[in-house]
This record gives sequence, structure tokens and C-alpha cells, in this order.
Amino acid sequence: MLLIKKEAKLKKYDVIVAGSKGRIGQELVNYLKSTGHDVLEVDLSLGHDLSNERWVTEFFEKNRANSLVNLFAANEHITANASMAKSIMDFTLDDIDKYLHVNLTALFSVCRQFAKNNKNSSIINFSSIYGVRPPKKFLYDGGLKHIGYAISKSGVLILSEYLALNLAPDIRVNTVIPGGIVASQPQSFLNKYASYCPMGRMGEPSDLFGIVDLLISNKSSYITGAEFRVDGGWLI
Repeated sequence: MLLIKKEAKLKKYDVIVAGSKGRIGQELVNYLKSTGHDVLEVDLSLGHDLSNERWVTEFFEKNRANSLVNLFAANEHITANASMAKSIMDFTLDDIDKYLHVNLTALFSVCRQFAKNNKNSSIINFSSIYGVRPPKKFLYDGGLKHIGYAISKSGVLILSEYLALNLAPDIRVNTVIPGGIVASQPQSFLNKYASYCPMGRMGEPSDLFGIVDLLISNKSSYITGAEFRVDGGWLI
């Protein structure tokens, strides 16, 4: 008797969070789970290499979701012991390429494979205030925030619009532009940032929950190609 092996059923989640172990990702995942969402976590620390196209292709062939939140990114974190470039002459082209590969090329790959395997879904990409305006030099005590981060996050904006235009009406693609998020920055940095921000403080991950709630829900069914600034007024 010939036995036919049944293929395992594909798992469909409410939300896939790519970059789930980062500063924003961890708290967002906890929030989404607490509000009843079935969340699939994706992160380099979990062995998930989103810069590997083959891995990305195989992953999205096996996992489906109503929404994809892309938080993963290469970034230069500001700490008390941070060593930053002092001049644009200090940036290497290899370093810039690394930012572009993760923050743009890999992001495109992830969005494309998600769209290939899902319909009637939502993609939320994360840019940055530094993708809209250059980093303020006064914040960094003579150092320079890496140009690779700024230009790659600027590229996220046009990438998202391009995808929104070409994936509609099946997939909605929108962009969140967060301001700085409190992490391990020295107090002097927090004070300088707060002095420039109309809301008088840096952001918390929880400040982003509301916009994610909206964009993964049917309440945003007619919103695509939009940009949402959640920055305490920084970009005014």
C-alpha cells in the first residue's frame, strides 16, 4: 500500500516582528502578545539572518502573517563609552556598504518575500528622524552619527513608497518615523535631546504601540504609502 506523506500545514500568524530582540522590538512583542496577537519573533540573536536572501526566501515560504513589522537595522548606538567619527574622512566605504546592505537591500528582500507569500496584508517599515533631517552635531560632543545610518534610513522612505505603489491593492506598505528612543545613552545626551524636542523628552518604545496598532488593523485598510512621524515634534 502506497503511503502518501502529508505536507505540514503552513502556520499563519497575526504579526511577524523582524528585529524582535531590539530595544523597541522586545517591548512591542510583549505588548502585542498581551493584547491577544499571535506573534512570530525574528531576530539575528535567534539565528535568523535577514541579510541572507536564501534564508529569507525559505522562511517566508513556511511562515505566513497578516502583518509584518520591520524593526531590524544596523545602527550605531550611543553609550557613555561610544567612539564616533570626528570627520566625514573617518567613514570607510565598507562601513557604509554594511548599513546599506542591512537597512535597504535586506529590507527590500524581506518585504518582497513577504509580499510574494501573503495577500491582504500590511507591511510596516521603520525609518528615523535621521532619514528626514541630518543628525544634529550638538548632540554628539564633536562626533558624527554615521552617515551610513542616515542615508539608509532616508532610503527606507522611498523604498516604502515604491513598494506601496507596486504592491497595492493586495499589500499595504507604510512607514513609521520614530524619534530617538531612550536606551543606554548618557544623561548628558538625554538632556541635550530633551532641550531640542518640543515634548521635552526622548521617546519610549510604548510611544510607538498606538501607530503599530492602527497599521496592523483593518482601521487602516485605506492607508498605504504613508509616513507617520512619532517624534515628539522633533521634525517641526
